[in-house]
Amino acid sequence: MEVSEEKLLEYINKAKQGNQTAFSFLLDHYWSDVYNYQLKRIQSDNDAEDITIRSFSRAFDKIHTFDSQFKFKTWLITISKNIHIDLLRKSKSNVQLETTDNQENEAYSIADDTPSPEDKIITEQNLASLLLDIKKLKPKYQEVIQLRYFQELSYKEIAHQINEPINNVKVKLLRAKKLLAEIISRQ
Repeated sequence: MEVSEEKLLEYINKAKQGNQTAFSFLLDHYWSDVYNYQLKRIQSDNDAEDITIRSFSRAFDKIHTFDSQFKFKTWLITISKNIHIDLLRKSKSNVQLETTDNQENEAYSIADDTPSPEDKIITEQNLASLLLDIKKLKPKYQEVIQLRYFQELSYKEIAHQINEPINNVKVKLLRAKKLLAEIISRQ
């Protein structure tokens, strides 16, 4: 639908006075111009739509600043272009901040993995205590714990080694852990 320049200026003036119908008309009339402009620039439907919505929102907030010497379409597209540029700047600054934050976090997260002499003593004492507790179990339970947790064998490998079905191995290991937990909790 072709609309004359006079009619468009009439709607713009009504919009400047806060007329919602005029806003709706201008939005409908210029939507495709702004949307297609953005779509050509960024080639993403969602982003083009988002920027177009922001453009009309800003234009309607600032419509009182529009100078009727210029074309309304040009004014809208300029607003749209500026919003796109602002978003690009913001995303670039966020990327730079994230990069520096990551680099900073990496620098602070470098830890000394070597255990201190105190850590070694505590680990040895805990291991010695655990081994003593394991020795309190029946030999069949000691064996499955030894194979599973110290030799790190799979259930299948344990079953093959002790010549029992996998389900029996799982049950023995479960019972062994429960009995060991009881022994440890009594101390």
